[in-house]
Amino acid sequence: MDREFLIDLFADFGPVTIRKMFSGYGISADGTNFALALRAGLFFRADELTIPDYEAEGSKPFQYQTRAKTVMVNSYWELPARLFDDSEELAQWARAALAAAQRAKVKKRPKATKKRAKAAKAPAKKLAGKPVNKVAGKKPGRVGKAKRVHRAR
Repeated sequence: MDREFLIDLFADFGPVTIRKMFSGYGISADGTNFALALRAGLFFRADELTIPDYEAEGSKPFQYQTRAKTVMVNSYWELPARLFDDSEELAQWARAALAAAQRAKVKKRPKATKKRAKAAKAPAKKLAGKPVNKVAGKKPGRVGKAKRVHRAR
């Protein structure tokens, strides 16, 4: 599928952004990626609400091969072939795919960095009444090797 074909295909849906991705294109609307156009076909984002529609049409989830195994991506399902001839119904499926992608975006939480996760688990240290150097584990008045500045003479 080429870029022009995809633009025509989504004409009834509305404006889409088409970007190169993997061996094809990622298709997004309102900043949310909801479809993949790859050599293997056109795949729409799906979730527990929309997967039954794809199953009823006999569609299968996106999958790819690695050297060791076949990986199935259950969040993207192949668009039924009959929809390529019905642009109005394709637009309905595209809206459902966009809604599924938006629901998935809401469910995702930002991943905590290691520092934040560690800080959240560690108990807070009491600093009251202790010299700053003691808290850091250093003797007062000494500077570690990393903090020494060498001057050119």
